[in-house]
Amino acid sequence: MAEDLQPMDIPDYTPADTSVPVGEVVIERASTPLEVGPKLNQTASDVVRFLMQQGEMVTATQSLADEMIELFAAEVGAEIRLVDPGEEQEQELLRLLEVDVEGDDLDGELPVRPPVVTVMGHVDHGKTKLLDQIRSANVAAGEAGGITQHIGAYQVDREGRMLTFIDTPGHAAFTAMRARGADATDIVVLVVAADDGVMPQTLEAINHARAADVPIVVAINKIDRDNADPTRAMQQLSEHELIPEQWGGDTIMVELSALQNLGIDDLLEHLTVVAEVEDLRASAAGRARGVVLESNLDIGRGPVATLLVQHGSLKRGDPVVAGASWGRVRALLDDRGNQIQEALPSKPVQVLGLSDVANAGDAFIVAPSEKVAAKVAQTREHAQRVASLGRDAAAAIGGARLEDIFSQIQVGETATLNLIVKADVNGSLEAVVDSLQRLGRDEVKLAFVHRSVGGVTANDIQLAAAANATIIGFNVRPDRKARELADLEKVEIRTYEIIYKLIEDVENAMVGMLAPEFEEVVTGDAEVREIFRIPRVGAVAGCYVLNGVIARGAQVRFLRDGAVIWRGTVSSLKRFKEDVREVHSGFECGIGLSDFQDLKQGDIIETFEEREVAQV
Repeated sequence: MAEDLQPMDIPDYTPADTSVPVGEVVIERASTPLEVGPKLNQTASDVVRFLMQQGEMVTATQSLADEMIELFAAEVGAEIRLVDPGEEQEQELLRLLEVDVEGDDLDGELPVRPPVVTVMGHVDHGKTKLLDQIRSANVAAGEAGGITQHIGAYQVDREGRMLTFIDTPGHAAFTAMRARGADATDIVVLVVAADDGVMPQTLEAINHARAADVPIVVAINKIDRDNADPTRAMQQLSEHELIPEQWGGDTIMVELSALQNLGIDDLLEHLTVVAEVEDLRASAAGRARGVVLESNLDIGRGPVATLLVQHGSLKRGDPVVAGASWGRVRALLDDRGNQIQEALPSKPVQVLGLSDVANAGDAFIVAPSEKVAAKVAQTREHAQRVASLGRDAAAAIGGARLEDIFSQIQVGETATLNLIVKADVNGSLEAVVDSLQRLGRDEVKLAFVHRSVGGVTANDIQLAAAANATIIGFNVRPDRKARELADLEKVEIRTYEIIYKLIEDVENAMVGMLAPEFEEVVTGDAEVREIFRIPRVGAVAGCYVLNGVIARGAQVRFLRDGAVIWRGTVSSLKRFKEDVREVHSGFECGIGLSDFQDLKQGDIIETFEEREVAQV
């Protein structure tokens, strides 16, 4: 039989059409012969026949490597330019949106706009406390572990001159979020603790600011500490080409204490001067455009996006397109939650009315019409969905759960950890996924079955059961229906409020170091029906116990729309006017919470206890 086999006879390739395309031909990477041929005045068969002669066995519907496309183009004498999938289409969409029509900024003729100041630096160096003093508000109190994990945008009035501040998280996992902050800014305030000096995230912040080509003003914080050494901090910064003005350089450095409210006026004065030198201008006329700083899904209000207007004027009722999301602006909220009618350049606002959760970092623009906005967003959404098909299909159905990983490694198997990641806002989701991707190694592969913003739902449980995936929740919780379904389907849900712990748990599991753990067991949940204000006591929640038992002194999670907004304990528990130790499901009660007064009807009070999980 073997001697009867003859080599396949491949006919010589001759171009079907001798005409060469005039000018540069744009071809998307990974195109198939069916797509490449007609663009070069050839057929798909011509492409396949030529590549077979070169030893490449391809089909008409197979994606081609860059080298194959360039080789065929050289053969027919055509000039080509390879672009990423969707790149050429995006240019067409931008032309449809008429982005360039209002993009001519004529220096000297445009009105002055407020500067956008981004506060950057290492974790726990006092960035958020500094902003607290500037705007007389307390942001850090609501952040788990005392660190900022979302972008916040605020506007303050400095003696009649408005300044916009962007607070960026300082933890290394949020590098991408800090990069977005630098890209949207005019001035960077680099916060360095006088008792700690230059740290890894300090250097990252410097690099981001330099990449954005914006001036840097250094705030040397915590000078009130006993071990503070501002001179040492200046010396370290000078080693990275930030020379203080006091030493003959051109970098403004202000010594201050955010805790003691010292030096902050000097900092604001310097920022005002730098803004005047930069001569920042933008037109408030025409359709608004800018950048999405953050986005999240609010069950009561739908998708909510924090936008920074950079050009034009954003008004209620405007049709907006942001990446693959679009909609008519139903409400504009300023940084303090007040409804406004219009947002001018450098104004950060929350926008309600988008069709979906926009990606943080996306550009937004007011479209000429709702029809155009819908067409652009739907085209982008389709392109993104097609691009993600291969990525999501890579999630193996036979993946392992977190606690099974080490046993697979021990027997020499390559384990695949399937994950479904849910987070409260888009920026946190991106940071968590990025951090987890870095943990992959040869013996353990990570596959993301699904990732999205919002609470853990029954749909997530069903998907996890089908894909044998572990659900990772960051700052979100499953509702009662999802918990019951997870127990039924044996789906593992791990929830975290601090990213350090999340990364540590996954990394420990991947190297076989998952220590005996304590499992959180939900003991009861109650729905807030009424709020009573009692003098010298504060707010007391009139509740109906839905499930389990609510006990006095129990640990508590306060949930709003599936997201954890506070943790603490049950400080008081009453039935009618009597103090009681516990209240069972089906009964009403009054619940007082330690250090928490922001109660709303429909909120869920969830009590839990930690029980040690026996290791088998």
